[in-house]
Amino acid sequence: MDFTFSEEQRMMAAALRELTADLCTPEALRALFEGPDTAAEERWQRLAELGLFGVLAPQSSGGMGLAEADFVLLAQEAGRAGLPAPLTEQAALAVPALLELAAAEPAAAALLPQLARGSARIAVTHPQNVRANVPPGLTHWLLCAPQSVTLARAEEIPAVAAASVDAGRRLLEPHAPAGAGEILARGTRAQALGARLLNRGAVFSAAQCLGVAERMLALAADYARERVQFGKPIGSYQAIKHHLASVAVKLEFARPVVYAAATRAADEDPRAAAAASHAKLAAGDAAELAARTAIQVHGAMGYSWELDLHFYMKRAWALQGAWGDRSFHARRVHSLVCGGALALGPDQTFARTA
Repeated sequence: MDFTFSEEQRMMAAALRELTADLCTPEALRALFEGPDTAAEERWQRLAELGLFGVLAPQSSGGMGLAEADFVLLAQEAGRAGLPAPLTEQAALAVPALLELAAAEPAAAALLPQLARGSARIAVTHPQNVRANVPPGLTHWLLCAPQSVTLARAEEIPAVAAASVDAGRRLLEPHAPAGAGEILARGTRAQALGARLLNRGAVFSAAQCLGVAERMLALAADYARERVQFGKPIGSYQAIKHHLASVAVKLEFARPVVYAAATRAADEDPRAAAAASHAKLAAGDAAELAARTAIQVHGAMGYSWELDLHFYMKRAWALQGAWGDRSFHARRVHSLVCGGALALGPDQTFARTA
């Protein structure tokens, strides 16, 4: 079995990296912390021009008809760049959720082409993610509750701004009045949709954590090569090498976990849930270690406003709590393993439960 990414998958990621190199310069990210985001609409339009919002939408809705495994590198690049736009929330969470409902719900089917084009902008909430990262010009809400899934227009839902350590994430917490919007799913159907939505949210948050960790490791390594003490670059000292090597190892062990979880993100079984939580734990831990190590390598300068490091540290911290924090996912893995929901052993490594 070939687990490597295809040339087309790598080309899509390279196109997004090229775009974010232009959209997410240090100057642009710094401006987010110093005043209103005046470039939000331009970023959204340029992401739409690449067709990124329709990667997982069917071709009949103007999308590419691809799968979650095709999107994981894009989410990783979004994290690496510190992209201040909720690309994954619209393209990899809302679009697949509405696609599942489109056959039976005309409202979901009608909205899908608009989401794929980026002309409609949607925010998504879940009991494990009650504060949504919202796009500019928000037009719709997808509200996932334990027993219902509701689609509503933005003007129907009052929302309160929530503070975030990361100025690249504009958070709103909705407070939906009774009867607002259209209920698309109830009961067990809503629970199943919510479970898959949570898995996707965890997996693509984890993929962003991989990208953030890569960026912080690169910044720390570059600084270690340039900073000279006692006539030698500090990167030549073993203590620095060992710290950076520990991050690289942590990152390399997390990467296949996230990629494997992406292939199961659309499944509805205990193994998919365990894979999503494992991915969030592994990638989140790698990003946290990368942040702490990068600060140590930079010394006191690591905390300073002048360096770019804090953009990515803050994104890593914000992603830690998105779509289930570390405690939630650790408990979920423990429950699945110790509760007997998962069959463990070498014969089960690539098995899929019914």
